[in-house]
Amino acid sequence: MSEPPPVRARGNSASHTSQLHTYLSSSPIAAASIAQDISDQYDTGDLDGDGDSDTDSINQPLGHCLAESYRRPSYIATGPRSTITANKLEHVHLSKAEREVARNEERSLLRDNNIIPPKHPRRSSDSTMAQKLKSQLSFGRLRKVQSVPDEESRRAEHEYLNRAVNEDTPLIGDPSRPYGGIDNPSLIDRTWESAVLAGKIQTTWQRESKVLARYSRSLILTFLLQYSLTVASIFTVGHIGKVELGAVSLASMTANITGYAVYQGLATSLDTLAAQAYGSGHKKLVGLQLQRMVYFLWTITIPIAIIWLLGTQILEAIVPEKETARLAGLYLKILLIGAPGYAAFESGKRYVQAQGLFSATTYVLLICAPTNALMNYLFVWVFGWGFVGAPIAVAVTENLLPLCLFIYVYFVHGMECWGGFSKRAFRNWWPMIKLALPGLVMVLAEFLAFEILTLSASWFSTSHLAAQSILSTVAALTFQIPFPMSIAASTRIANLIGATLAEPARMAAKVAMVAAVFVGVLNTTLLSSLKAYIPRLFTSDPEVIDLVAGVLPICAAFQLFDSIATNCNGILRGLGRQEIGGYVSLFAYYIVGLPISFGTAFGLGWELHGLWAGPAIGLAVVALINNIFIWRTSWDRAVQEAKKRNSQG
Repeated sequence: MSEPPPVRARGNSASHTSQLHTYLSSSPIAAASIAQDISDQYDTGDLDGDGDSDTDSINQPLGHCLAESYRRPSYIATGPRSTITANKLEHVHLSKAEREVARNEERSLLRDNNIIPPKHPRRSSDSTMAQKLKSQLSFGRLRKVQSVPDEESRRAEHEYLNRAVNEDTPLIGDPSRPYGGIDNPSLIDRTWESAVLAGKIQTTWQRESKVLARYSRSLILTFLLQYSLTVASIFTVGHIGKVELGAVSLASMTANITGYAVYQGLATSLDTLAAQAYGSGHKKLVGLQLQRMVYFLWTITIPIAIIWLLGTQILEAIVPEKETARLAGLYLKILLIGAPGYAAFESGKRYVQAQGLFSATTYVLLICAPTNALMNYLFVWVFGWGFVGAPIAVAVTENLLPLCLFIYVYFVHGMECWGGFSKRAFRNWWPMIKLALPGLVMVLAEFLAFEILTLSASWFSTSHLAAQSILSTVAALTFQIPFPMSIAASTRIANLIGATLAEPARMAAKVAMVAAVFVGVLNTTLLSSLKAYIPRLFTSDPEVIDLVAGVLPICAAFQLFDSIATNCNGILRGLGRQEIGGYVSLFAYYIVGLPISFGTAFGLGWELHGLWAGPAIGLAVVALINNIFIWRTSWDRAVQEAKKRNSQG
């Protein structure tokens, strides 16, 4: 999976070790926890080479590794917007691949700003196409490119390195060779530092557009694949009947609030603990943190299991439709089989992400998502299991996810952070719990604000509940495009801010905003034009189809606000002001959105139209306030604050 490349902070080679990611705040809790684990290692003599980082990595200049540049929110849900705060690393150890990605990005920016010669020198105009092709394919040329630079190139490089980068600096070197024949790591590092100090690094909207498109596409694929695990059940069960469709929605809502949100919220502490353990060079501690989190989440599964086993009784006391409550309770009982696997997968994702292995999750989902869809079809329709086939397929998939991730780690990449099972995983839980609780509160608040609409719809009728299930699914599906784009944008902006490049960061934000508007308009157009066809994909019930088609225009109307608000949150994360987005979102959801939803739906009798009016207005408020804040933000001040956070690190 392609990821946004890091751009390393400026500074001389001696000071690279202090250049940490700028918008990540330090975590004393995490530092104390890791220190305790290291102390336990020495006390037990269980070192296992832990802490012995790759010497090549230690001796190389440090930069803004993508693995530390942004803690990806690892959950996909119907509506919640991520405001999870990442944390600063004490040390950053870049792998060779990460250093190469960073250097390539720097080289590209230097070339675009005419600070180093272009990679492909221009040929004389009188050269024929045949001559050009012959020159490119000749063995002598290949040997020349791959050979060690000659003495003349070394002299040119020495002269270049000792020149100040300014408008009058001539491009020197051998013009017949890529980048003038003077391209090597030391040259790129020193030239980059000089260029940033001289304020010569700029970017263009064309360049930032390509970067955003290139890095968003793989993220969008990953998010769509993960959300397809939920969509598959709704697709297959929806055509059985509207009662079954409503039951799936009600069960999914209950599972999200009482189970999945708990797992995802608590697992966010690994975004700090595992990342800091890896960044400090104590890689085996990442595996220890993984074990500790898995055991913790499995312990939490006990009260979750009690709630799910009593799901029928609890839901019968809340919703008026008893048959819907019974089927939803049955769904939860079967889903419980997959809960431990889901908890292990949430922990495992953080384990690989701490190592910068974001592609691991994509590969796993490329296998499990189609398998889940196939099992839903087979179990529900081919094998004739009906409604119960859907939760069985989900439970099997949830246990398949950690198994596939384990196979990837064991046979492909990621075992360097595994030190084997240890009894220490049953100790030192309190720092993990303290770090997990804020993430749990935020995730639960976001889930509850959106999922509560589903519960409210059940008070109108079974048809309204079934229609709400389709509407929330469609809205969440369209969200899987702007949200990954905001992740790519926030990473790009954060890295440019970290490299003290205020104007390029501003340009990246402008491009991201334009892209968000485009995606919002596109989603609005699609939902509006296909309002008569979309509900037929989920159900054959005429009443439900009419309800969905009537409310879809409202869902389409707030797609633009949704996309802009999501992008604004991404920009704020890149600026290191993610708490602004969190406060604004909670205000918009609970103070603005939900009161409007209940007032219009029940007070004015607008029913589903009223329920969806609240989120539409709430997202408009988020987009407006965040845009005002970003518009008034001083990007130069953001760079200075980033420097200050670095120095304090």
